[in-house]
Amino acid sequence: MTTKNQKGFTLIEIAIVLVIVGLLIGGVLKGQELIENTKIKSVVNEVNAYQAAIFGYQDRYNALPGDDAGADRFANVTNAQIGNGNGTLDAAERGFFYLHLAEAGFVKGFEGMGDTTTSYPTHKYSGQIQPLANTATFRLAMCYTALTLETAEALERAVDGTVDPASGNVRRSNQAAYAATNNTVCFKAL
Repeated sequence: MTTKNQKGFTLIEIAIVLVIVGLLIGGVLKGQELIENTKIKSVVNEVNAYQAAIFGYQDRYNALPGDDAGADRFANVTNAQIGNGNGTLDAAERGFFYLHLAEAGFVKGFEGMGDTTTSYPTHKYSGQIQPLANTATFRLAMCYTALTLETAEALERAVDGTVDPASGNVRRSNQAAYAATNNTVCFKAL
């Protein structure tokens, strides 16, 4: 009787390979979660920095950045970039918001940039950071655009501790047509 020499993997070898693959997938998923959590914390810290800059500007100049009627005190601000001083950030003044903050030394990267009404800085998720007045019941809000629903809810949860788009210090657009990919989250600045 001749014996055949069979070659192949044993059940134990296959089980070990599956365990290793499972550990690798788990590690990748956990790494992605850590990266996402870091981005969320970074956005929250950025919002806090903008809020501090706004308060600092108000304390120093007794005006809202963008709306400041005395912004001609800054060398790089032209007469066309001065606010009307009515205490709110009008649509025409939104483009001067970052310029006034930068010229006062509260933020970097916007010095001498001119009228940027249609150009705002981008955030970690590639959308824009727009200052909006009298929105979502806030006197002034820093609104982050072009967020996925998952990211919008994570930001809301990080600040308010809950997910309710209509209450708290974070308000979120909740339109069915945009729910998956194009959410805007507004953080209370004033």
